[in-house]
Amino acid sequence: MSSPLAARLRPQNLDDFIGQEHLVGSDGAIFKLIALDKIPSMIFWGPPGSGKTTLAEIIANRTEANFARLSAVTDGKERLKDIIKEATSGLFASKRTILFIDEIHRWNKAQQDALLPFVEKGEIILIGATTENPSFTVVSPLLSRSRVFVFKAHNKENILRALKSGVKELGAKIEDDALIFLSEIANGDIRSALNSLEIAHEMSEGKKINKDLIKKAVQNFLRYDRDGEEHYNIISATHKSLRSSNASAAVYWIMRMLEAGEDPLYIARRLVRFASEDIGNANPNALLLANVVYDTCHKLGMPECDTALVQLAEYLANSPKNNKAYMASKKVKEDVKNFGNLPVPLHLRNAPTKLMKELDYGKGYEYDHDLPNKKSEQECFPEELKGREYF
Repeated sequence: MSSPLAARLRPQNLDDFIGQEHLVGSDGAIFKLIALDKIPSMIFWGPPGSGKTTLAEIIANRTEANFARLSAVTDGKERLKDIIKEATSGLFASKRTILFIDEIHRWNKAQQDALLPFVEKGEIILIGATTENPSFTVVSPLLSRSRVFVFKAHNKENILRALKSGVKELGAKIEDDALIFLSEIANGDIRSALNSLEIAHEMSEGKKINKDLIKKAVQNFLRYDRDGEEHYNIISATHKSLRSSNASAAVYWIMRMLEAGEDPLYIARRLVRFASEDIGNANPNALLLANVVYDTCHKLGMPECDTALVQLAEYLANSPKNNKAYMASKKVKEDVKNFGNLPVPLHLRNAPTKLMKELDYGKGYEYDHDLPNKKSEQECFPEELKGREYF
């Protein structure tokens, strides 16, 4: 009873497992692999509290395999060597060994590479759990030897089912609206929902748990990691909402970041970029205002700078859009990459010395201000790019 509620309620078999029907339902790939007793190395990718660890343990139990567990946060190559030794020549050599690595994305390349020969030979079956996109956080050779299964955040019905079991386990009393409220703000994370229920029960001192008590007990359910995929997903949603001239959606994503603890200067920098990339000279004032708001965020900080970011987002969303500067920069970069260090035409070069003049530096240059229409037709590109147009 001293264990956390979420640990006490951890399912021991597929019948009690909640959610992920697309994986463990009768037509699910993992269900079929278990039934055939043909478990490959796998990567479980999904949000916190979605059942990755629990399912790995159920698989080990169903297949009667030796189950070894590593935490990528606390364990390193030495612990891995011990497990490999046990799996290949020790007590468990006659059984399959499933090695579960929690938060495998936190292992560096060298640590992940150390797994390769044992996974390739089939000496261990790897199940790696990650909340980060494995395309970016798991080395390619390991990824190619594993099947990736995507876990979904739990829906409200799944959370309610788990919470009702938690209420029964605790012997707690809770109002229906409080239970529903907790399931709605749990962000698909069963573990955190159960932890909050347990805290609320302890705070209730035997009384019925209401919505206000849940609010006091609840943890921050906003899923956000400044270095993780959700960070990039939300800033991408912000940028694209602005591009679609949807001010309300842009403000929603901005506030999601701020409430989760994002640095307002990061958001302000992205808005400065948007002002030049997507608005440009269609409204040059956008870039000026974006820079002013950046300075405002620097001076005020949170929480006072939030309205300045909201004000700017509304302005940018409602501004006319023009991406000519962005597209021109892409074209120019391509030419720079393809043609390298092309020489500056002689007529465009300065000639501050006699030698340089003798070498025809500046020869034939037309000073535009001396012309009647103030505009020459002289070529300003290197010969190889003559006549290029980027706009």
